[in-house]
Amino acid sequence: MKSRMAIEHGREVVFHFTIKLSDNSVADSTKMTNKPAKCRMGDGSLTENFEACMIGLKAGDEREFELAPKDAFGEPNPDNVYQVDATKFPADNKPEVGSIFTFPQPDGTELPGIVRGINEQFVTIDFNHPLAGQRVIFAVEILEVNP
Repeated sequence: MKSRMAIEHGREVVFHFTIKLSDNSVADSTKMTNKPAKCRMGDGSLTENFEACMIGLKAGDEREFELAPKDAFGEPNPDNVYQVDATKFPADNKPEVGSIFTFPQPDGTELPGIVRGINEQFVTIDFNHPLAGQRVIFAVEILEVNP
């Protein structure tokens, strides 16, 4: 029998989520890969308001809630937009507005950026989250709540 423990601060939660945009189109979903998310409430992986929307839910519960940009992916930060010398891009992979390029970081990870503009000298790359500045609807299905 599944535990009917309620979500509260400090508890581990396993859940599926679907992120929908204001037009109801799906931006992301753990159900597409059948790999649910797992976090401990209060560990900083979710915003305070997102966590507040989940408090009290139990395994088997499903809910939808709308989050403002500050409670989801934040507002776009102009400091995350850079001008990159156009000659830095390979001739066989020219940037186009809307395309995504990854840039190697000192720690070996890669940071994705979206091409927002192009001129003769520079390519404007936006490193903000693609959903920054947007209201989103989160649909959650709680699978497990553990101590």
